[in-house]
Amino acid sequence: MPELPEVETIRRQLAPHVEGRTIVAAEVLDPRWTMPEAPAAVAEELRGAVIERLWRSGKYLVWQLSGDRHLITHLRMTGAVLFDPNPEPLHARVRLELDSGHRLVFDDPRRFGTGHLVHGALARDAYLSARLGIEPFTDEFTAAHLFQLTRGRRAPIKAFLLDQRRIAGVGNIYADEALFRARIHPLRPAGRLRKVELERLREGVEAALQAGIEAKGASIDDFRHIDGTRGAFQNRFLIHRRAGEPCPRCGSDVVKLVVAGRGTYVCERCQRRPRVRAASGQALTAR
Repeated sequence: MPELPEVETIRRQLAPHVEGRTIVAAEVLDPRWTMPEAPAAVAEELRGAVIERLWRSGKYLVWQLSGDRHLITHLRMTGAVLFDPNPEPLHARVRLELDSGHRLVFDDPRRFGTGHLVHGALARDAYLSARLGIEPFTDEFTAAHLFQLTRGRRAPIKAFLLDQRRIAGVGNIYADEALFRARIHPLRPAGRLRKVELERLREGVEAALQAGIEAKGASIDDFRHIDGTRGAFQNRFLIHRRAGEPCPRCGSDVVKLVVAGRGTYVCERCQRRPRVRAASGQALTAR
């Protein structure tokens, strides 16, 4: 699934082409994209709308339209926004024609992506705040804030990072990369991390995300730029998908675990496993 760097890459590529342009024709080809709204009604509202601004919130692309309307889109697992694609994509779900003569196509083989049209900034903000937590690179994203969010939580820190209601935009790739940078094992209970560790984690999250943005995203499976090309961050992973390879920091073998139901990559020399208590009270390393 595209994460914050991938969605930000798409936003940066699209914005110069779409901001200030008028949508002169709109087709919603798949009713699942707008569900529960009727696709014909959404398409009708899109026709004639001016795209005033294109911005990102977490993993969402927000299309700010004239008339205080907001199209909130999510690419999910296999979605892509293509600009003047040639040939026509096989799995087109939405087509938008702009007054510039250019064309946008939302392509999505597995049909998990969504587009919701809401009216008014209050409705937009309510939609996003119900689904998203604090955003990295903002003043609110601090170790003190993370400390408050993690208190009392027994779930592994990786599960915490993947919860979009806590931190917006971090997914499987960047959670692994951030935890490696912070020297924190993904199985560590979130509520047991100290403030100094959470400061390292905050730095690790932003460093991993910034590296992904600079590489224009990671294309492991389906992520594509608006012209169909691939991102490059997969060539720069420190830990993710490097099972059996030497750790770039200490040379130990990288191992693969399953944490929060996701394939997880870790150096268990640099990222020490948490210890658990046996029934006798003797400390044992979790395995």
